[in-house]
Amino acid sequence: MNTPLQTADTLQTIRTQLNAHYCANEYDVLQTLIATANLSEDDRKAISLSAADLVEQVRSQSAPTMMEKFLAEYGLSTKEGVALMCLAEALLRVPDEDTIDALIHDKVATGKWGPHLGQSPSSLINTATWALMITGKVIAPGSDKGVTTAVRGMVKRLGEPVVRTAVAQAMKELGRQFVLGRNIDEAISKAKKMEKKGYTYSYDMLGEGAKTDSDALRYLTAYATAITQLTAISTSTDIRKNPGISLKLSALYARYEYAKADQVLDVLVSRTTSLALQAKAGNLGFNIDAEEADRLDLSLDVIEAVLRHPALEGWDGFGVVVQAFCPRAPFVLDWLYSLAQKLDRKIMVRLVKGAYWDAEIKKAQVLGLEGYPVFTRKVNSDVSYIACARKLMDMRDRIYPQFATHNAHSVAAVLHLSDDLDSFEFQRLHGMGESLYEAVLEQQPVHCRIYAPVGAHKDLLAYLVRRLLENGANSSFVNQIVDPKIKAAVIAADPIGRVIMMGANVSSAIIPAPKDLYGSGRINSKGWDITRSDVVSALHRDIAAFDSHKWQASALVDGVASAMTHETLDMMNPSDRTDLVGHVSAAQPNDIQQAIQIAASAGGLWGKETPAHRADCLRKVGDLYEQHAPEFMALLMREAGKTLADAVGEIREAVDFARYYAKEIEGQSAASIGVGVVACISPWNFPLAIFSGQILAALAAGNTVIAKPADQTPLVAYRAVQLMHEAGIPVSALHLLPGSGAAVGEVIMKHPSIAGVCFTGSTLTAQRINRVISSTLSSSAPFIAETGGLNAMIVDSTALPEQVVRDVIASSFQSAGQRCSALRMLYIQEDVSAEIIHMLLGAMDELTIGNPRLLQTDVGPVIDEAARANIQSYIDRHFAEGRVLKSMPVPSEGLFVGPTVIRVKGIESLEREIFGPVLHIATFKADELDHVVSTINAQGYGLTFGLHTRVDTRVDRVINAVHAGNIYVNRNQIGAVVGTQPFGGEGMSGTGPKAGGPHYLKRLMALDGHTAYSAEMENLSDETPQFISQYVQDSQAILQSEIDALQGKSWAVGADRAGLLKKHLGELAGFEVNNEDPTHVMPGPTGELNRLTVVPRGIIVCTGVTDRQAIAFAYRALSEGNKVVLVSPNATKLMASSIKDGLPVAAIDGIVQCRCFSQVKGIDAVAVQAGESYIKLLKEALAKRERAILPVITNANAWERFVIERHLCIDTTAAGGNATLIASVE
Repeated sequence: MNTPLQTADTLQTIRTQLNAHYCANEYDVLQTLIATANLSEDDRKAISLSAADLVEQVRSQSAPTMMEKFLAEYGLSTKEGVALMCLAEALLRVPDEDTIDALIHDKVATGKWGPHLGQSPSSLINTATWALMITGKVIAPGSDKGVTTAVRGMVKRLGEPVVRTAVAQAMKELGRQFVLGRNIDEAISKAKKMEKKGYTYSYDMLGEGAKTDSDALRYLTAYATAITQLTAISTSTDIRKNPGISLKLSALYARYEYAKADQVLDVLVSRTTSLALQAKAGNLGFNIDAEEADRLDLSLDVIEAVLRHPALEGWDGFGVVVQAFCPRAPFVLDWLYSLAQKLDRKIMVRLVKGAYWDAEIKKAQVLGLEGYPVFTRKVNSDVSYIACARKLMDMRDRIYPQFATHNAHSVAAVLHLSDDLDSFEFQRLHGMGESLYEAVLEQQPVHCRIYAPVGAHKDLLAYLVRRLLENGANSSFVNQIVDPKIKAAVIAADPIGRVIMMGANVSSAIIPAPKDLYGSGRINSKGWDITRSDVVSALHRDIAAFDSHKWQASALVDGVASAMTHETLDMMNPSDRTDLVGHVSAAQPNDIQQAIQIAASAGGLWGKETPAHRADCLRKVGDLYEQHAPEFMALLMREAGKTLADAVGEIREAVDFARYYAKEIEGQSAASIGVGVVACISPWNFPLAIFSGQILAALAAGNTVIAKPADQTPLVAYRAVQLMHEAGIPVSALHLLPGSGAAVGEVIMKHPSIAGVCFTGSTLTAQRINRVISSTLSSSAPFIAETGGLNAMIVDSTALPEQVVRDVIASSFQSAGQRCSALRMLYIQEDVSAEIIHMLLGAMDELTIGNPRLLQTDVGPVIDEAARANIQSYIDRHFAEGRVLKSMPVPSEGLFVGPTVIRVKGIESLEREIFGPVLHIATFKADELDHVVSTINAQGYGLTFGLHTRVDTRVDRVINAVHAGNIYVNRNQIGAVVGTQPFGGEGMSGTGPKAGGPHYLKRLMALDGHTAYSAEMENLSDETPQFISQYVQDSQAILQSEIDALQGKSWAVGADRAGLLKKHLGELAGFEVNNEDPTHVMPGPTGELNRLTVVPRGIIVCTGVTDRQAIAFAYRALSEGNKVVLVSPNATKLMASSIKDGLPVAAIDGIVQCRCFSQVKGIDAVAVQAGESYIKLLKEALAKRERAILPVITNANAWERFVIERHLCIDTTAAGGNATLIASVE
């Protein structure tokens, strides 16, 4: 007999054990659970035999429900099943007919419904299948004959409403199988049928978790109304025979999370208590539903606070739901039992397997946890359920167990463990498990309660999809029991025996541990889960050691810190202007010269180190960053104004850069060398992550580095460089030069020994730097610029408003909007704009603005007074124009700007990027989507873009049209992860390549030099006689004319580019077309698609003194899908056949003067074979242009320079869950 803990003073001890098992070792936990279950081999055989008998009885005597038959036919293993799930999730909330039609077409027209026809024993399902098959044919393109043509013609005559109405009714009917009634009155009425058979009910008021306080108050009213109505039918003195109600804590408070614990324990406890008192008065059961794993600890605090209310004494109806798939479940049971003992109460506990398992897996991977808060195999959860059932049976003096399961083996196990059938009850979902429990009730006089969701069609969607997901998988008991091909003995197999047979391999083989997410060679960065009280307490203790610390920073040249001079500046905390963080002394002219000279001399030594050695140093950097994380967190909060969540994210990103580039460089040849001395100029908004990313990439590639940090955050940079040196980076290879852009940055940029520049900052600053270095540095010096953008998101009417608001809040206001990826322009389809805007403004009220040192803070300060004044004046101007929809109040002290929403006509109304918590909103009509995308593209930026829609064809259409480096679908558009979502923009948002991507290191390496040219051409320039003799008269006009002519040309769809190019130019080019697959599916967390691909740059001018080299550039450019203007001595002759065959090319004989390139419009790059002087003149001319910085390509072998990288991230779980993961679960 497993004796529960008895003493009342064990509550805290149990909570400590509970927290320690958050991500406990799965094998160790299962050994304890098997021991707890305490079942002999004979016991287990008996249970399996009983379970098999139940399965056979269900199959032979009971009729499966329509929903069980439906899931058997349309499981998650079928494309059609997933399509129906997605359709069910969205259809009923879409208000406009155009989008409804698009959604139906998207989900139904592509399905293969024919094979399902006649396969189900249900005539209703076969009829529905026939309707779906005909509907699919009607709305799908094609030239079918016969009945399809006739029906399509009929629909054409009658109009789309026929299909629209039919499919909507089908989805409503699907929903009715799971939802008892649209309101509590209807549900009570429909429950009478099953109540006559002896069943009781527990009612669940459907709806998403509250996003605003008005949502929460609405749910509170709905619960109170339901309790009132249920009280009227609660006639028994035995509370077990009365109906009950289930309550979601997340529905009663919009910010139900650990960071808001104080408010939760104030407001949420009060609201929950009021409902509990009402339920006690009505003698109802009152169950607190389970929430996500990261809310469990907080939920227990709420449960204890409510249950302690003295007015609840003597009531046995308070209940709690416990999820067996969580390793902490046994400790939760112990804690509840101990609490009931201490308060002298009897409570109810509903034991369930668990919900949202797939979301817990993904969250652990994203956060970089040490393990998973749930079991990774279904069979492991089954073992846990049995062990927890055993514990509950031993706790019946204080707990009334409620076993919620549709699994015959679990039912048989509970019955086997029981010695009193009146001391517990079973529970099942409405619409599920009916056949199983009919069979059980025929054999045993057990109590059974039906969990019955109540809500309107719109509210049932999320619940419906979860049921489809959880029960549609092949491993689901509900799915298996109606499949006669699966033997009863297989379904009823003993889970404990299966786990024992697995030995140490109990964790799923298809789910890597979070630390192993990226495979061999790269460990995932360590996460700090700040939703856990024990983690936060430890972090606060460690950070507190630096709360009053004063750091110092000065030039670090050859590892020696320069003396603090009279120009020392005080670095103040932007959230608390009385907090002196430290002092910085700017680099002096002699520091700059000495640093560059030493770096240039050290290049040969560091560059000759093996890639393996460099990789080892980088990995040590990552390790040291993690070891010094509390200090960095303190620095980031005090110097940069970061919240704790942002500080954790930034440290992890810096570590990811170190480990990613380490793995990348190990794949390079030992002969690869860097370009020389690289200047790294980093921003203040990511003073550790971007600062480190630039430097570590340059070092990995074999370069030496001059690091110039942002004026506002030199202390973080100084500490980072110290740790890099400690990790083994030679002091001669890395130097730090703090100071202003004018006094330090300009001097660095103009130094002839600088061989490359990495810059992150504003577009205007990048353009200024480009103009300087185009004339001062070598023509081969790479310039990598990551700049800002006017980032947009489009939301159509199929999007789930709660998801939209969550993602908009994060994208716009996290980090006080001081991310280059932040959302600036939100477009909402006008049909749903009022609802979404109302919810968004309400959600803003839940934001906490203040000191980032406090965990509850959501929005910290902006970086300095200049930024605050600039942003606030912009907001004030729009206030005066009456365009501000909401602006949040801010603390009186500190550099804060309140999150603000401004209504505008569209993105064209934005004059510039406002780098702060300011969001602009516009609406669009359903048929204006393409116009909106075109308008966004026309602004010339291209950093991030977001899209919320459930229409897959719309996703394809938009992502193929929009010009943005990082595209996000059905999620927020910030927080790109190194190596998963390589980051960087196009157009005025950056030069490429993407940071944290496969091409970044190549750009910082000396590959094969320029494309070959003869030595005598080295000093040729615009003024050289050899050039003048070949000049095209009226160069600019002729070049512009050919460019304009190319605008209307393109590669024919499906054209055999490789074949055509080989035919026309292959012999001349002298090399083969690039056959490397440009698409990379990047590693990352489950439930996301992360795909890196490339697109052509556009029109590339390929020029050279000799035809052969110019042709090589043209060949490469065309092979990557670009259009080309060839400028060379005999271009027209060489391109004649290509032009005749329709290739997108134009030709000009001769050489075009460099100065022309400062004025011509419509070009996207120049590929050139010439001498140093000519290329420098060309770069200077291009640098005079406004808008995008155009590349000058001098190496035809560098295929990646002829394309633009684009990354696509899709949250594939947005429609309700991770169908792929659930379908494959073991």
